[in-house]
Amino acid sequence: MIMQLVIMVLIGLIGSFFSGLLGIGGAIINFPLLLYMPEWFGLEVFTSKEVAAISMLQVFFASLSGMLANRISSRKGEAYIHRPLVLQMGVSTLVGSLIGSLSSMVMSSAAINVIYGFLAVIAVLLMIVPTRATMESRTVQEVTFNPWIASGSAFLVGGIAGIVGAGGAFILIPIMLTVLKIPTRITIASSLAIVFLSAVGGVIGKLASGDIPLWPSLFAVAGSLLGAPIGAMVSRRLNVRLLRYALAGFIALTAVKIWSDIIG
Repeated sequence: MIMQLVIMVLIGLIGSFFSGLLGIGGAIINFPLLLYMPEWFGLEVFTSKEVAAISMLQVFFASLSGMLANRISSRKGEAYIHRPLVLQMGVSTLVGSLIGSLSSMVMSSAAINVIYGFLAVIAVLLMIVPTRATMESRTVQEVTFNPWIASGSAFLVGGIAGIVGAGGAFILIPIMLTVLKIPTRITIASSLAIVFLSAVGGVIGKLASGDIPLWPSLFAVAGSLLGAPIGAMVSRRLNVRLLRYALAGFIALTAVKIWSDIIG
């Protein structure tokens, strides 16, 4: 029991570090860790539905922690959060995530894994599309976007991500970068706030389904609260292109592992 709780803290810490670093909720990292890491240590494994539930709860607290860290930075004059974008996409993804999370109650674990695998592949393909250097130099005040595309894409992504216990940032970030043309640093900071709103809907749905293991979830959350602020702090000191390719690399590794298990 003690070993399991220690592993859960470690999983939460790793996932939330990358949450703050790359502007994601952490589910893209936590889903495979929760699915495979307990087995590596000879512990009782979680079902995919339990993994999705724990992951969604961890995403909620990790994104909240990372969002607050970025907000503190904004108060110091480094304004990266685009509030109209957050409001537009956040509300849409919240509604979509709630619907998707409730829908997962009637889905099998195998179906959830397949959906996750498809999401990961799509995310990698979007992340390798290059952006113009001139686009990256724009400030928050200079950034504009299409509200209909922003809302529609956020709703669809929220619905699908809610099924697998994710905030959806690993899909929303590529959309924000390549479709909406939002600069990388503004995308990363704003996506944490969007993911937080998405996670609100997702957590409500997972609580309603009753799939959340209490103690493992609480210890994963404890790790999350430690890792996200550290990741957000490191993010502001790294090269923009490095951040982009790091995210693509992590998603690609996850996709390979998930699909190898599905096909195998």
